[in-house]
Amino acid sequence: MMAAFSVARSSSGLIHGLRTSLKCFVPVKHGAVAAAAAVPQKNLLRDCRWYSAGHLSVKERIDKKRKAALIGGGQKRIDAQHKRGKLTARERVELLLDPDSFAETDMFVEHRCSDFGMEQDRNKFPGDSVVTGSGRINGRLVYVFSQDFTVFGGSLSGAHAQKICKIMDQAMTVGAPVIGLNDSGGARIQEGVESLAGYADIFLRNVMASGVVPQISMIMGPCAGGAVYSPALTDFTFMVKDTSYLFITGPDVVKSVTNEDVTQEQLGGAKTHTSVSGVAHHAFENDVDALLNLREFFNFLPLSNRDPAPIRECHDPSDRPVLLLDNIVPDESTKAYDMLDIIQATVDERDFFEIMPNYAKNLVVGFARMNGRTVGIVGNQPKVASGCLDINSSVKGARFVRFCDAFNIPIITFVDVPGFLPGTAQEYGGIIRHGAKLLYAFAEATVPKITIITRKAYGGAYDVMSSKHLRGDVNYAWPTAEVAVMGAKGAVQIIFRGKENQAEAEAEYVEKFANPFPAAVRGFVDDIIEPSSTRKRICRDLEVLASKQQVNPWKKHANIPL
Repeated sequence: MMAAFSVARSSSGLIHGLRTSLKCFVPVKHGAVAAAAAVPQKNLLRDCRWYSAGHLSVKERIDKKRKAALIGGGQKRIDAQHKRGKLTARERVELLLDPDSFAETDMFVEHRCSDFGMEQDRNKFPGDSVVTGSGRINGRLVYVFSQDFTVFGGSLSGAHAQKICKIMDQAMTVGAPVIGLNDSGGARIQEGVESLAGYADIFLRNVMASGVVPQISMIMGPCAGGAVYSPALTDFTFMVKDTSYLFITGPDVVKSVTNEDVTQEQLGGAKTHTSVSGVAHHAFENDVDALLNLREFFNFLPLSNRDPAPIRECHDPSDRPVLLLDNIVPDESTKAYDMLDIIQATVDERDFFEIMPNYAKNLVVGFARMNGRTVGIVGNQPKVASGCLDINSSVKGARFVRFCDAFNIPIITFVDVPGFLPGTAQEYGGIIRHGAKLLYAFAEATVPKITIITRKAYGGAYDVMSSKHLRGDVNYAWPTAEVAVMGAKGAVQIIFRGKENQAEAEAEYVEKFANPFPAAVRGFVDDIIEPSSTRKRICRDLEVLASKQQVNPWKKHANIPL
């Protein structure tokens, strides 16, 4: 009350002083200079005194609020955050963004809760429990929010949600990505339903921004309950090992309901979500490692769906022959090799940012560059399950392909697939429905699509893996490619069942079908190329396809088999 009175008094004094000053002006024919000279010196001093007193009072309050905002929950809580091996919200923003590029918004916003003693000054923190604003990563615009665990455990209040929603709206308006650095204990219980409404407001923005601007979530602490659905709605979710957790219900609730004993790490740690559930796309060693890798990852992405795939200066010759590839595929069709060796040898400077490297390892996806241009890479991994497609790999691949298509990133597909993984577990789990997602994603995509069949392309999996029939722009086969309904041995057992000389029949089948010619003579592959020329061909085709324009039939939205 006294503070309000003081402000009112200062304002009244300022206005009175200005009025007095104005009365002192004497109309002079030759202008304002002479009028100012006519004002008595005593009046000027008095007016300056009124103005200075009010101005400094406000300035002091601003400075005080700013200092309070910068230390969040206080030094004691900051020290506790550091002891856990974690950076503070502001330290994370500073490390993620270019130096001096961060423009903070809503530093003075405070929560509006007046229940349970929350209205007391000691429970008011400028900026509340989240730092928001915009900045630059390698000179490119990005919007960021960083939850502050030192203020009420980073819990989400109505004001907290309002700040996040504001920058998300701005990001969509100007066409810039949104990065969320999550470190929150969940909803602020004192605010009740207003906190829940705040989550829903954020979820709505996540949905509206999907496919408009890239959205990235970095989980750097706890993220529990309803809060987990915001990261789930974003394009990429990354985690920090040992300090980040994602789960709907915590270990105590799980114990009380199912009588299972489980730790936070087992239930929702980085290892669980990057290798078992597939909720997270990558995990990093610590906060610093995570943020530096996030800066690198950001470079691959366009700013919005209206921007083309980023291009940067390339010092790796586009026509570089990759001699390693001529002998990389074993002569024995049953012998495995590493698809990552092919990918890294082909792309610029062996720089490949793999997505979900520990989940569904039978399919490799990630970002690279070809002659400086960002591309999305999809490839079967013969080292794992012979490269068969299954439920998890189909979902993994489909989501990645759809992201690339939404943001104008060309897709390069390396194919070595013997089919879909058989078995009751897959059939009962819905492999038909899930496998259709990958087929749907490739068929729907209108970005440039280049496919290289390195060895096997059998059965329905051949169709699914960005075949010419799914509007593939350029489809190549290596001399080692085999495009067929199924492998020679299985085919012969069906065709020549009960007949003698099956070995001879198998040799005949191999001669006829276990090579790229049946597909090439029908135009299902555009050319049979030497493996060492793969990089040159892809770079040339991307240059040609840069002006590609393809539009799907109008629809409100499609009905992908979810």
